[in-house]
Amino acid sequence: MGTYVVTGSASGMGAAVVDRLRAAHHRVITVDIDDADVVADLSTAAGRRGAVEKVLAAADGRLDGAVLAAGLGPAPGRDRPSLITQVNYFGVVELLEGWRDALAATGAAKVVVFASNSATTMPMIPGRAVTALLDGDAERALKAYRLFGKNAPTMAYGASKVALSRWVRRRAVDPSWVDAGIRLNAIAPGAVMTPLLERQLATPGEARAIRSFPVPAGGFGDPGLLADWVIHMLSPAADFMVGSVVVVDGGTDAWFRADDWPRPVPARRLRGYLRRMREFRAVRA
Repeated sequence: MGTYVVTGSASGMGAAVVDRLRAAHHRVITVDIDDADVVADLSTAAGRRGAVEKVLAAADGRLDGAVLAAGLGPAPGRDRPSLITQVNYFGVVELLEGWRDALAATGAAKVVVFASNSATTMPMIPGRAVTALLDGDAERALKAYRLFGKNAPTMAYGASKVALSRWVRRRAVDPSWVDAGIRLNAIAPGAVMTPLLERQLATPGEARAIRSFPVPAGGFGDPGLLADWVIHMLSPAADFMVGSVVVVDGGTDAWFRADDWPRPVPARRLRGYLRRMREFRAVRA
């Protein structure tokens, strides 16, 4: 049996993943702001460092997999954009960077990051904020959010998930990850009945917006169904799965973007395509 770490383990989809891993007799190290093996505030740099160190100590430097499910939603509040940025983006990438060697130590580790279908269905996400996050510059991202006024938390949420998805795809094919046997992928849920969604549905204004959003399959997703997907992505069946963002959202992404994907490489990008081919051959030489 393996050793896994799960963040956001105290509720929602993270808790469902923990239940399934433990039912399969795996050892699970849980991480959350309370009620966890490792109690950590991922909105602070110190909290993230502590989470990295405590998990490494508990796992004795070896991890068979990691599930990064901790995240904050776009609730109102002056400090919310900063908290979302710190938890949803840096609370994932800094932990994974800190655990990379432990994941590499097992030679066949699987990592599943919780992204979101908001990365592809939310309009007007500021590209400058996404670029800033990928550059590691939280302050520059916050400046971009402020232009949206009361909608800043929503933009922070969307940008954090776009940046996170791109980080996953970039790192997944980097030799320091893929050649170490680490399979890094993301799952992008839509509206799933978690405590976060329950709180949003309890607010009339938010509830109207959520219920009006297209979900062709109808209703809301079940945390257990998403957890089943995660377990599959942690299994040997995912040995050839690298850098994928799996959308599980009842059809919302397909409703909005039926013709956006698959998209062939356009002629105007041929030079970039050939450049990437040369880069790959150089790296593998």
